[in-house]
Amino acid sequence: MELLTLERNGRVGQKDIRPDLRDSAVRNCQVHVPFNSVLMVCVGNICRSPMAMAIWADRLGKRTGGKVVVESAGISALVGNPADPLALTLMAERGLDLIGHRARQLTAELARGAELILVMEEGHRKAVEQMIPMARGRVHRLGRWGNFDIPDPYRRPRAAFEESLKLIDQGLADFEKAFFA
Repeated sequence: MELLTLERNGRVGQKDIRPDLRDSAVRNCQVHVPFNSVLMVCVGNICRSPMAMAIWADRLGKRTGGKVVVESAGISALVGNPADPLALTLMAERGLDLIGHRARQLTAELARGAELILVMEEGHRKAVEQMIPMARGRVHRLGRWGNFDIPDPYRRPRAAFEESLKLIDQGLADFEKAFFA
């Protein structure tokens, strides 16, 4: 099995692969990701960050063979609470399970253990960097490339959750393009 490395600019190093063999080499290789742990952060840790965690853990698991740990936490977490019922429903509709999720507070220890921290809003990025200065440089807004925030659907109807989920999907796809394109 060939190991391709992911360069900091987001391009896969393939210089030495013959063009006629490149496609099969990419299909039959293990992609190296420049991070081993990701922390998704929102406010309460019961809606957006658990959904983003479940989706990206599933996608990265398929790409990397489960070598990347994806977790979530909240800036003002509703500690111990399960995921919101609408988040549970939307994830179940995708075959993803959030039943065992319990909200937890963002701590310096959690941030220290994450090589990449993805937040839902620009205000979250600033709050995380203020709370945990050593996280600077590893904290990015999920809507960074599309220049958007992901609105909080908490205590709102299903349509609000679906809109947030659509933006989470878009943000994750943008990060995947940056790391795997």
